[in-house]
Amino acid sequence: QMQFVESGGGSVQPGGSLRLSCAASRITFSTYTMGWYRQAPGEQRDLVARSTSSGITTYADSVKGRFTVSRDNAKNTVYLQMNSLKPEDTAAYYCNTAPSPIGDWGQGTQVTVSS
Repeated sequence: QMQFVESGGGSVQPGGSLRLSCAASRITFSTYTMGWYRQAPGEQRDLVARSTSSGITTYADSVKGRFTVSRDNAKNTVYLQMNSLKPEDTAAYYCNTAPSPIGDWGQGTQVTVSS
């Protein structure tokens, strides 16, 4: 089963930046659309950004213009550059295939935006 390991989260002030990474294994990575999902406490897990195998990207309205998803197929890794962070971006962030997540969920990486 596909497995993912997320990293790069942390605590930042509003307006700050973070870069998340997700290393994938047991997957023919280059053939899948990969997505970043996030889940805040008490809320559902939502897809916020995705990249097709050829690098075409789409974003949720809430992050458009602030987040950038990219991938390195040679390294089986997908990234999420997050700029101009807001308190409402606080959540655990996960990666998986998109738009349907078919791999095992990783442990996620926590992002906390607070002054």
